[in-house]
Amino acid sequence: MNPLIFDTQSQKSDPKIIIALDFPNEKQTVEFVRQLNPNLCRLKIGKELFTATGASLVEKLMTQGFEIFLDLKFHDIPNTVANACRSAAELGVWLVDMHASGGKRMMEAAANAVANFQNRPKLIAVTVLTSMTADDLAEIGIQTPVQQQVLKLAQLAQHSDLDGIVCSAQEAALLRQQIGNDFLLVTPGIRPASNQTDDQRRTMTPLQAINAGSSYLVIGRPITQAKNPLQALMDINNSIQAG
Repeated sequence: MNPLIFDTQSQKSDPKIIIALDFPNEKQTVEFVRQLNPNLCRLKIGKELFTATGASLVEKLMTQGFEIFLDLKFHDIPNTVANACRSAAELGVWLVDMHASGGKRMMEAAANAVANFQNRPKLIAVTVLTSMTADDLAEIGIQTPVQQQVLKLAQLAQHSDLDGIVCSAQEAALLRQQIGNDFLLVTPGIRPASNQTDDQRRTMTPLQAINAGSSYLVIGRPITQAKNPLQALMDINNSIQAG
């Protein structure tokens, strides 16, 4: 037996991989998820899939044992975002995100809205999208370098009683130095060394990301488009464990 075969039980309570379910409909999603093991990963449902299927798919996947990251990136007035987060808490999801650029009042309202739930979702704030570069920020009037902008928004989220942020793994080491180890860093743009970067620009390999300080890794196409998704997932988990 390969000594690096991933130990399912060792990560059962807290798998580090979040698979991005970037499918257009429920049928394709369910067919894909049948190939997975909820002990080895969590699942992310974003705007495209949630708009197509609504909350029913979230509930269906949770009954199969998967914890869900509801990735709708809320960004609105404080009351609206607070109510949306409350609805997500009632749905029973594990993780919910919003844009840190919505400001402190918005994030505090969201945190207050779910504070009294016995099993409340963790709340995280999106800093700078991993598809964006300094040139992209400049186009919307932000002249601050990417890393400084990420740090600024991360500190704002931390001071707003959120649980963590979404950021590139390239910023993880700096963030760990500045904001400590108890703040979640959820990092998209994760690509095994053999995979192309697609539309993600600020990327890292899974092991690099974990070593840099990432808490959870969001991975899509390297798993969803693999010939054997479960094997691809296990290979990534093995690479992390071996490192």
